[in-house]
Amino acid sequence: MMYRNSWLPEVFNDLFNAVNMPKANATAPAINVLESETGYKVEVAAPGMTKDDFDVNINADGDLTIKMENRHEANEEDKKAHYLRREFSYTKFEQTLALPDDVDKEKIGAKVAEGVLTITLPKIAKEEVKVARQINIG
Repeated sequence: MMYRNSWLPEVFNDLFNAVNMPKANATAPAINVLESETGYKVEVAAPGMTKDDFDVNINADGDLTIKMENRHEANEEDKKAHYLRREFSYTKFEQTLALPDDVDKEKIGAKVAEGVLTITLPKIAKEEVKVARQINIG
């Protein structure tokens, strides 16, 4: 069913016809991974998302799993208006990252701020063993 606006010229009706318009490509959010001496930091671009939209966990294989899901529910308060085209109603993403062996899996943390999910992956603290001993002279 094609909706025709009586107040718009016919050329504009074709412009708003979703059948003739290409769909936006679904793309994964950008991910940055930073390594320092003390750990790793994973940053996931997540504009408009809140902490409730994420599920971050370690799976059975010991890999880091990041799930992101956000639904924008339609509020039908204004019955006099309707969308001619609507594409930003649902976002879903899942990524699994193999963790290096030196990550302390018990101390992983995550936070969302300013449109970025930041996951901190501290490295296992290596204790330097200082060998102090007397050398016998033979």
